[in-house]
Amino acid sequence: MRIVIGEDSVLLREGLRRLLEDAGHDVVATGDDGPSLVAAVVEHSPDVAIVDVRMPPTFTDEGLRSAVEIRNELPEVAIVVLSQYVEERYALELIAGSTRKVAYLLKDRVADVADFLSTLELVATGGTAIDAEVVAQLVKRRGSTGLDRLTSRELDVLGLMAEGRSNRAIAHELGISQGGVEKHISSVFTKLDLLPAPEDHRRVLAVLQYLGQ
Repeated sequence: MRIVIGEDSVLLREGLRRLLEDAGHDVVATGDDGPSLVAAVVEHSPDVAIVDVRMPPTFTDEGLRSAVEIRNELPEVAIVVLSQYVEERYALELIAGSTRKVAYLLKDRVADVADFLSTLELVATGGTAIDAEVVAQLVKRRGSTGLDRLTSRELDVLGLMAEGRSNRAIAHELGISQGGVEKHISSVFTKLDLLPAPEDHRRVLAVLQYLGQ
């Protein structure tokens, strides 16, 4: 697997490089700030980009904004956010289009090297891995998830949404009309108390609640 690492801490960056190379992967480039990370990914088109949230110059959300930029420009590159922080706005934007090929892991909760390497493989092949604590922080203001209020068909629809399927693809998979899919999604939003709001991605928030169950 070809990997680009975006991390400003030299010790962590080189530690990750050694770990990945020892596991047989190829670290093709590294970046210590947002622009250098994006440039490296554009140049090398890796299978996976590992990204820290807070990078120079302001150490706020440069890394995650760069991850969103990579996601928009090169959706075939899997993104693994590895950070100490949950940055809500850009975390939601990162998975707004699709939850495929994305992971958001908290450094302090990565307890096993083998599990971490397995997560990289999962995400590189189209999977999703979002730390339960990340999910909890992103949906905590919503209170109870309400998943137990969904019908089996609504859960089917939500599960396919979590796979990044479009409404058309969901309709084809379930053998129902797109209008039927839209009605089920509207019902899911209502039962999960996801009211329309300009700052929220309701589809993403619904998927996060599903992934965190």
